[in-house]
Amino acid sequence: MRRRDADGTAGGPALEDDPGMVTALVRGLDVLRSFRRDDGALGNQEIARRTGLPKATVSRLTYTLSRLGYLVHLPESANYRLGPGALALGFATLGSLGVRDVARPFMQALADETQCSVALATRDGMAMLYVEACRGSSAIRVDLDVGSHLKLATSAIGRAYLAGLPDRDRADLMAKLAAREGEAWPAMEAGIAAALKDFRALGFVVSAGDWKREVNAVGVPLAIGTGGLAFALNCGGPAFALPAERLRSDVGPKLKRTAQAVRGALGL
Repeated sequence: MRRRDADGTAGGPALEDDPGMVTALVRGLDVLRSFRRDDGALGNQEIARRTGLPKATVSRLTYTLSRLGYLVHLPESANYRLGPGALALGFATLGSLGVRDVARPFMQALADETQCSVALATRDGMAMLYVEACRGSSAIRVDLDVGSHLKLATSAIGRAYLAGLPDRDRADLMAKLAAREGEAWPAMEAGIAAALKDFRALGFVVSAGDWKREVNAVGVPLAIGTGGLAFALNCGGPAFALPAERLRSDVGPKLKRTAQAVRGALGL
């Protein structure tokens, strides 16, 4: 069995096939993960489409999750939105990531200097999850914030994460990406290969219109191992304000120095 995923946050062989897994729990978490930052409320039919679960199963799960406070039922539309229980888990997770507090002033300084958006992310399934984001005072807004997911294979921050992994871990993750992306994988793999080449030569990776045509960015790994997690940083903005030449000559080196400063502040 293989389920659909939402923004890359799940995917690959179904976890339900693992005999050590509690199937009902896996499915309940899939329902929660189907909600995206800008969704608002979702109905059972849309949740079923996103998760690949039968609608009857989704109906029981959403009812249970609403009784437990992880979802809120909206009677006027029969839809659901995330509830206080899910919010509490999210804030508890963010609060436990001490690297955010250390990195934030360095990120904000870079955002102010470049007038770009700067973010810190870690991997969530087959996507990168923003856990901190900063902007310059006059930066042209890229509509991404804490909780946003970006594709691992095409975004600068995802490619930076891959660049920072040990070779074996990177190969394993890329095999999962290949299985998930299907026919789109060869082009993505070529982009990752180019990014790894940039990283070896420059110390940062570049994504110029690869994630979204109108967005350019650079990324660096921040593989500090805090709590068993690896992170990455990016700095980016609209392509018209941030051409590839500026990424390579100006913003990339500054992001690299920012990552070095964060590691130094963490005592690494």
